[in-house]
Amino acid sequence: QVQVVESGGGLLQPGGSLRLSCAASGSIRSIYELGWYREAPGKQREVVASITSGEMTTYADSGKGRFTVTRNSAKDTVYLQMNRLEPEDTAVYYCNARFLSVVDGRDLNFADWGQGTQVAVSS
Repeated sequence: QVQVVESGGGLLQPGGSLRLSCAASGSIRSIYELGWYREAPGKQREVVASITSGEMTTYADSGKGRFTVTRNSAKDTVYLQMNRLEPEDTAVYYCNARFLSVVDGRDLNFADWGQGTQVAVSS
């Protein structure tokens, strides 16, 4: 069993900052990528940022220069620092963990989602 749990969402005004956290736990041998996605009302889920086990980061154009993704590998935790938030950033933010687990003696790839955390930006 693996759990992916996000936290840190909230309601804030345009221009504000917020830090989201995501912790993965359970039967994980190693995590090779942690990603943040978001889903706004009426829109498809889209990637926001991701970070690999080698600390390589990628960002969607919408967050470049405003968002920073970091991870604490010792704690299997990923963070998303969001600055200069805009109403267009309003969405449910989801964490996705891609990892290896040992099943019947074999390393298998898995991907798991958290339950999401709401971010609302409004004046």
